[in-house]
Amino acid sequence: MKKILMAGIVLVAAFMQQGMAQDKTVSTQLSPLLSLYYNIKDALVSSNAEVAAAKADEFVKAAAQVDMSSMPPAVHNAYMPLAAKLTADAKAIAEAKGISKQREHFKTFSDNFYQLAKATPLSAQPVYQEYCPMKKAYWLSSSNAVKNPYYGNQMLTCGKVSDTIK
Repeated sequence: MKKILMAGIVLVAAFMQQGMAQDKTVSTQLSPLLSLYYNIKDALVSSNAEVAAAKADEFVKAAAQVDMSSMPPAVHNAYMPLAAKLTADAKAIAEAKGISKQREHFKTFSDNFYQLAKATPLSAQPVYQEYCPMKKAYWLSSSNAVKNPYYGNQMLTCGKVSDTIK
C-alpha cells in the first residue's frame, strides 16, 4: 500500500511539473505571427511600404489559419481578445497608402502585439519592447539593438529598450 501511495505521489508530481513546463513552452501556433510581425517591422525600418504591405497581408492570412480550439486554455485566453484587433491592425497596414500611414497603424499593432507577448510565450528568445520618444510609440524586436521603424534611416537608432520579455 505504501509503495502504491508513493508511486501515486511521484506521478502527481511529474504531472504537475509537466503542466508547469507546458505553461512556459512557446506557442507553436502563435510564434509564426511573431515572425511576421518582425518582418513588417523590418520593412518599416527599411522604409519599404510595398514589403510592409505584403508582410501585413501574410499576417492576416496566417492569423486566419490559427486553430484556437487546439490551443492550451491559457494561450487561448490570451489570444482570443486580441485576435480581431491584431488582424484589423495588420489589414490596415496592408491597405494603407504610403509608409507614413503604415507607420501610424503599426503603433496600435505593436501595442496589441505587446499585450500578447506579455501574456504567452511566443519565442524561445527574448522579445524586446523598444520605445521611440519622438513618436511616443513602442515596437517589438528580436534584438536589443534599436532600429526604429517609425523613422527608418532618418533616425534609425533613435529609441531605447523599455522591456525584455523572456
